[in-house]
Amino acid sequence: MRGVRRLLILFAAGVLLLLGALAGLYRWGLEAPGGGKTVVLTVPRGASTGWVAEKLYQDGIIRSPLTFCLYARMHNLDKRIVHGTFRLTSDLSVPEVLKFLTGSGRVVKRFTIPEGLTLREIASRLEEQGIVSREEFLREAATGRFDYAFLKEVPPGPNRLEGYLFPDTYRVFAGVSARAVIELMLRRFGEVAGEINLAGKAAEQGLTVHEAVTLASLVEREAKREEERALIAGVLLNRLRCGMLLQVDATVQYALGEHRERILYRDLEVDSPYNTYRITGLPPGPIAAPGRASLLAVLHPRETDYLYYVAKPDGSHAFARTLEEHNANKRRYQGNP
Repeated sequence: MRGVRRLLILFAAGVLLLLGALAGLYRWGLEAPGGGKTVVLTVPRGASTGWVAEKLYQDGIIRSPLTFCLYARMHNLDKRIVHGTFRLTSDLSVPEVLKFLTGSGRVVKRFTIPEGLTLREIASRLEEQGIVSREEFLREAATGRFDYAFLKEVPPGPNRLEGYLFPDTYRVFAGVSARAVIELMLRRFGEVAGEINLAGKAAEQGLTVHEAVTLASLVEREAKREEERALIAGVLLNRLRCGMLLQVDATVQYALGEHRERILYRDLEVDSPYNTYRITGLPPGPIAAPGRASLLAVLHPRETDYLYYVAKPDGSHAFARTLEEHNANKRRYQGNP
């Protein structure tokens, strides 16, 4: 019996020593490797915990892939690792690394879309700022399904989101999808539309939401000075109500598909539903992304009897009530006969 008892004691001691060694190894595996190394890790969508652990080990960010997986499993973090791009250092412990990988440490990018850009210009700017590729953005904008009430009356086509991607400053995680960026900008449009009562105020002007946004895009491209927005909106509304051609140069630019410093007479003949020198009423949709100020100008236009305006060299406009006055302004400010 003494021999058996001694063997049991030795076995228990061995187990305790083994458990102690394993515990020590586990604690060692949780510690930061050190050395101040920094890496940028991109975790693809659907990556397993094992894949992440092996990549971190190869990059020198953790000491043991097994320890990483065990800790993640024991603390129910293995299913919470998110996709994206992370900046990590070898001075982080496994718990600290997992804190980053579960959302708090993703690289955040900031981008700004100014007022008056077209859909394609927005796509180019996003690519230039390293947010999403231009091609992916335009493809998603053309084919993606977006469930927003203000898009119900928008005609289908590759440019259907033109004017509805609200110009603002946004923050996104690196690796964000084109769809997520579009959703973010559409959601912001919806917020602003609600704040200014876009649907209700547009109806007071005899406009649908789509017509109001379209008209606001014209104001955005035409008005160079803040104080003239509401007046230009008033002039364009007067022309619409009189059945006059809008004759907005910015719509011709859009129809041509390129920016030109000066519109020539032959450009005014371009065959396009966006050419307001040839079609009566509004074009089929916005020609750029209007900001809050231009939307408000359309919803609260200045009452005026002006029917014409012409650009001055300083960016402001000269307004006129009659064609005779308008032609005189053109001769004075643009040298036209």
